[in-house]
Amino acid sequence: MKLKDLQGLSKEELKTKLNELDKQLMELGFKRRSGVEKPHRFKQLKKDIARIHTVINQRTRS
Repeated sequence: MKLKDLQGLSKEELKTKLNELDKQLMELGFKRRSGVEKPHRFKQLKKDIARIHTVINQRTRS
């Protein structure tokens, strides 16, 4: 997910996307105990969540 893609979304869409990513991260954490196929996915999800928070904060400040 790129920053430009996120900037084109509305605030409601960003919050929905954020909820989805949080849910995916939580489910991946549960699967970690049994051995995850794609461990690099943790890093990707965390970065995507941070990007969404950045866009939301930029909009509130301006």
